[in-house]
Amino acid sequence: MTDNNALPMSKRDLLAMIGKTAGASAMYMAMSSFGQAQASNFKGPIKLDGDAKGATVLILGAGVAGMTAALELSKAGYKVQVLEYNDRVGGRSWTLKGGDTFTELGGAKQLCQFSAGNYINPGPWRIPWHHHGLIHYCHELGVALEPFMQVNYNAYVHSTTAFGGKPQRYRHIQADFYGYVGELLSKAVNTSALSDTVTKEDGELLLEALRGWGGLDKNMRYVKGQTSSNRRGWDKEPGGGLSAEPIPSDPLTLETLLQSKLWRSIGGNLTWDHEFTIFQPVGGMEQVAKGFERAVGHLVKLNSKVTAIQQDAKGVTVSYVDTKSGAKAQAKADYCICTIPLPILAQIDMNVGPDLAAAIRAVPYSTSVKVGLEFKRRFWEQDDKIYGGITSTDLPISQISYPSSNYGAKGPGVLLGAYTGGSTGFELTALPPAERVARALEWGSQIHPQYKEEFMNGVSVGWHRVPWVLGCFGQWSEEARAQHYKNLCQRDGRIMLAGEHASYYGGWQEGGITSAIDAITRLHQHVLAS
Repeated sequence: MTDNNALPMSKRDLLAMIGKTAGASAMYMAMSSFGQAQASNFKGPIKLDGDAKGATVLILGAGVAGMTAALELSKAGYKVQVLEYNDRVGGRSWTLKGGDTFTELGGAKQLCQFSAGNYINPGPWRIPWHHHGLIHYCHELGVALEPFMQVNYNAYVHSTTAFGGKPQRYRHIQADFYGYVGELLSKAVNTSALSDTVTKEDGELLLEALRGWGGLDKNMRYVKGQTSSNRRGWDKEPGGGLSAEPIPSDPLTLETLLQSKLWRSIGGNLTWDHEFTIFQPVGGMEQVAKGFERAVGHLVKLNSKVTAIQQDAKGVTVSYVDTKSGAKAQAKADYCICTIPLPILAQIDMNVGPDLAAAIRAVPYSTSVKVGLEFKRRFWEQDDKIYGGITSTDLPISQISYPSSNYGAKGPGVLLGAYTGGSTGFELTALPPAERVARALEWGSQIHPQYKEEFMNGVSVGWHRVPWVLGCFGQWSEEARAQHYKNLCQRDGRIMLAGEHASYYGGWQEGGITSAIDAITRLHQHVLAS
């Protein structure tokens, strides 16, 4: 295309073109260079200065939102009590390990049989670097963190309709896709196709960037050779002595690569919530809950099922049932911070205004399912050289996550053998737990043939059958958020809501923490002014 035929191209058009041709990864990089890609609004330890006036606060739910509120309000001089449905604190900040039992809605009971030291996190399992609130509390509460391996270029991307169903190394697909896109964009620059957007000087800089980004040779081509093999890997790796010389690998053809559609799997890891560094608590996500428990566990009454929440001009009265003894009781306070998940809260008798009542019923919850599989040995490391990271697939399991700790350990190891949602989540949750495990084993064996021979046991959590949530996390639509979000977060008399559902960090513990801090800050301001 000549300059005379080139159509004017805006910066937005250029970003859109890069996104369509190179996927989200390249577009995100381009947005960063243009200054258009912008963390948690947590600004440091909260300070609730001023006299709490002896006010009492009843907190419903001992997940991270409820425990954050309990910790900070008690520091500020409030008299705090927490009611929790389960026989443990933490809510969805939960770890399943050997000896644990779990009974889901419908009565199916599972006993986790994992070997000592092995576990899965049925709920949250990662802590991104920009979740400043959660990281702050981990540090304050003595919760040790270690790196979580989100991306492993040696893991697989897999499609049942490409390469005869044979999984491909992430690095092969990424290197070849970036390489071909880099070559195509360099041709566009060299033919002045972007002259209305990129100046001659900037074009030269862009060419230099594309050569490095795409692994192109001196002629701006992506071809078999040392440069491309340094990205995608070698047919014969470099060594020592007389057999040292490496043999370059053959890139896929552009047509084969595009038709495989496996490029869809390589862009998601540059989204804001999956960028490095990502952490996990040493020993499982329950360590976050244990940290809060050490600090304010004495304020929590476990096994307490809330049945009614009533308020009047003088305070709040909460009726609840002891799930062990069946005894009925009431708790009273001046104010209530309610962190109960919305599908449960919608079923509880509560006298709030119509705006809040409508908001509570406006948010559906994710259908997420997780399956943990224990195997006799860590064959993914020993046979496939995969140390941590995630394999993506179009199979119903969606992904396989390899453990990011105890690398090289002898004996049994546990994979997250499925993490999926949507309609597949409904379908799997409708099955008995053992059948979910069996299907995850069958599907996963298409990627790792060792599955069936090495399998020991498994456990499954379908979140719509978790009795105290009835779903994994709140999923706001744009329309629902515009209509109901502020009403959900506003104080209604003496009642305020908090939790990940009352945040823009839906599905993350950071959302629960930041929403709790916002709620108790506004409550404290009200108390001081009253």
